[in-house]
Amino acid sequence: MDSLELLIQQLQAIAQSGQHYGKDVFDRERYDQLEEVAKKLTGKLTGANPEQLNVFFDSDNGYVTPKVDVRAATFNSEGKILLVNEKRGNTWSIPGGWADIGYSISEIAVKETHEEAGIHVNPKRLIAVRDMQKHDYAKKNLSYIYKNFVECEPDSNKLLDNVDNSETDDAKYFTLDEALKLNLSLNRNLPEDLKLAFKCHNSQNWETVFD
Repeated sequence: MDSLELLIQQLQAIAQSGQHYGKDVFDRERYDQLEEVAKKLTGKLTGANPEQLNVFFDSDNGYVTPKVDVRAATFNSEGKILLVNEKRGNTWSIPGGWADIGYSISEIAVKETHEEAGIHVNPKRLIAVRDMQKHDYAKKNLSYIYKNFVECEPDSNKLLDNVDNSETDDAKYFTLDEALKLNLSLNRNLPEDLKLAFKCHNSQNWETVFD
């Protein structure tokens, strides 16, 4: 059964696409009304105020497509994975973030790892592309998201003595067993993502997982 969040996402997508492509003035009015219904449902579900709803609904236009998240699963020479501690929530995650315009997937992996852990990495393989809605990620918003996990290797095994930026305050390498015992950021990565990353790293031949 479809979740209420997914149904609202679909409702908003229909309204937004109709507003962009609709030519008839009466059709556009109906799509505007449909968006208002989606806003009210979102407000009841999330508790967001009208101003927050307007920002969320007006931040994009045209045909609706999923947002893209990129995670850089970096392994050192000992076969340990790099995780960073998120300041907000004090949780651990694979470095990453939203894809920016003008950057490829691999370039985002490099950029986000440098920003969050202070090191340079080299992307090697695409581990997986995962539909966030189809897995048990903790939901932070109503965006429909594709998560891309990229295997990387660092230029050096050495980490900075002090990591402190706007998002993270620590970076360390962990074995799989160690990582699974951490307080993970479950909207960014699940235990199964870590297992998948290690499985890829330990495989000579890897076929990208996509679901």
